[in-house]
Amino acid sequence: MVQAFLIKYAEIGIKGKNRYIFENALVRRVQERLLRCEGEFIVEKEQGRIYVEAAGEFDRDEVMEALTHVFGIAHICPVVLVEDKSFDHICEELVAHMREELGDKPFTFKVFAKRSDKNYPMKSPEICVEAGSYIIDHMPNAKVDVHRPGVEVYVEIRARAYVYVTSIKGPGGMPVGTSDRSMLLLSGGIDSPVAGYMMAKRGVRIEAVYFHAPPYTSERAKQKVVDLARIISEYTGPIQLHIVNFTEIQLHIYEKCPHDELTIIMRRYMMRIAQKIAGERHCLSLITGESVGQVASQTMQSLAATAAVCNMPVFRPVIAFDKNEIIELAEKIGTFETSIQPFEDCCTIFVAKHPVTKPAIDKIENSEKLLTDQIDEMVKKAIDQREVLDVHPE
Repeated sequence: MVQAFLIKYAEIGIKGKNRYIFENALVRRVQERLLRCEGEFIVEKEQGRIYVEAAGEFDRDEVMEALTHVFGIAHICPVVLVEDKSFDHICEELVAHMREELGDKPFTFKVFAKRSDKNYPMKSPEICVEAGSYIIDHMPNAKVDVHRPGVEVYVEIRARAYVYVTSIKGPGGMPVGTSDRSMLLLSGGIDSPVAGYMMAKRGVRIEAVYFHAPPYTSERAKQKVVDLARIISEYTGPIQLHIVNFTEIQLHIYEKCPHDELTIIMRRYMMRIAQKIAGERHCLSLITGESVGQVASQTMQSLAATAAVCNMPVFRPVIAFDKNEIIELAEKIGTFETSIQPFEDCCTIFVAKHPVTKPAIDKIENSEKLLTDQIDEMVKKAIDQREVLDVHPE
């Protein structure tokens, strides 16, 4: 019976004169996501609403799953379209829809009405009262509760009538593409995929860089990162993944620098490389999955030493999360099970037994002077010879 879906947005609604830009972006994201669903769909705006109307047969569950991956959507409501706007016919369609959605279980309800068609003979309060009476007369399992209803029943009178009772929570946020582009440092761990998801939720378009260290990291470790990028792309859209061979640089740092500073110095070179690639790709910022105090390289002093090599903003969206909070979000977005696969990460291979936790930037800079001029050639080679993959949702 459901023929359409009402898309409700929240944050977009508080935008001013440029709200249409965000609405149009949301329409485009919905259209892109529905291209992967069976069936044909019309997506259009109408007086502060976005509707997805099916042009024929479709899989409701598939469409709902697709829409729950589109940032900018606050709620998704399966809707019945009623062409004949006579009130009795609207009520008949409404009750049939409620029976299909709610079954025979007892429930309390309240009717909400919106009349955009000002020529319609009944006003909103009258629609609420009369529709409520019709429901009571035709559904013995229904009871009115205007204060704490278990079910909210909606009747909207526009060019057509729309009736619906189910509201599925969407991911919220802003449509991807309404903010600029950013480069995610994507490892095989739990935190960085969550960080990428969170920034995409703010409308940021994501690219990613992964540091691979063969033979110390395997092809399975690289595939794990590709798999994580693919899972994230279900929300962000296609991701360009830059795979940088970091082995030569790591070994050079390991040979020349104090071992308690290895992690910090390696991360500083990762940031330098990520920033260079980000600049080439017209990204305006970097994204990491760092959380204060989680490991030795994420103390306040370590974070400051790492970021000191950057001249573009570094966003750390999980900076104040504890590990359990990050894990909960990773489970929600579907990256957790992939992240915990036991394949080695290039950062963990060369970790010292007693890494420095409060590095002084001037001391780190002095240690980096021990690296020969070769390091610059290695960095250029790693950037120039990187592997680039276009990762798409499945």
